Amino acid sequence: MKIKREHKIGIVFIAALLLFIWGFTFLKGRDLFLKEKYYYAVYPQVNGLVEGSVVQISGIKVGRIESLYFHPDDAKRIVIRFSVRKSIPVPKNSVARIFSSDLLGTRALELQLGDSKELAEKGDTLRSEIQVSISEEVSIQMLPFKKKAEDLMLSIDSVMAVIQYIFNEKTSENIKNSFESISQTISNLEQTSYTFDTLVSQEKGRIQNIFANIESISLNIRKNNQQISNVIENLSSLSDTLAKANFISVINNTDKAMKDVQGIVEKINRGEGSVGMLINNDSLYKNLEKSSLDLDKLLEDMRVNPNRYVHFSVFGRKNTPPKD
Repeated sequence: MKIKREHKIGIVFIAALLLFIWGFTFLKGRDLFLKEKYYYAVYPQVNGLVEGSVVQISGIKVGRIESLYFHPDDAKRIVIRFSVRKSIPVPKNSVARIFSSDLLGTRALELQLGDSKELAEKGDTLRSEIQVSISEEVSIQMLPFKKKAEDLMLSIDSVMAVIQYIFNEKTSENIKNSFESISQTISNLEQTSYTFDTLVSQEKGRIQNIFANIESISLNIRKNNQQISNVIENLSSLSDTLAKANFISVINNTDKAMKDVQGIVEKINRGEGSVGMLINNDSLYKNLEKSSLDLDKLLEDMRVNPNRYVHFSVFGRKNTPPKD
């Protein structure tokens, strides 16, 4: 049976179309003749993962990312639908982890198989994880150095501010004056040192005599060590004797005597006794004053009129004849 030309053209067209579809899907990383099963994973962000990205298990390609879309109940979460070869058993506790597949930061999905005996069913949602990218890891590692660099820059700024302050006109003048003062001080120290050296040279003989006297004193002390020890022992004995003396009794007797004297003074102040009356009663004083005045008058009268009180004759007494 002869095939018509139209039929040949149709068969060739259909074969070319099938070949084109197969080649297009193969270039997209999908094999039409490979049986696959689909799973889901939910992430807060996909970090550069796109449709057609590779799904790996231990570095071997086992599938691809089919689609990415926002979760219908929460727009902050992203759902990924990915395929895995149907021949590969996937435990239920497996983890779908987004990671960087190369140094350029290309993101891919790695399926980390779990150890559960129960297998995940087609269409199940697996647990998700996101590996920190190399750039993020480098940023994290460099963060302490960045902080130190910032602190260093702040310190440099502070140092530069101090340097600018130091090297302004007024501060430079102060520094110049300070160095001149330091130079003057050093010059004075040199002069003082020279004067001291001259003084030592001039008084060398006296200094030697002083040291000789000190040596003589120390020699005398060493020679009289026994006598000094005896003096110290005598002082110690004297201090022991004084310590053994009955000072408490002496203090008590002194205190009693002071109290007696205080009692006598109080009695005198109250006018008790002769002394008290003499001190406190002014009548005796008045009488003594009056007697003194009378005595002065008597003595004055005796001086003025002595014949009232003294009788005498220049020629002696007249003899009275004796009686028969």
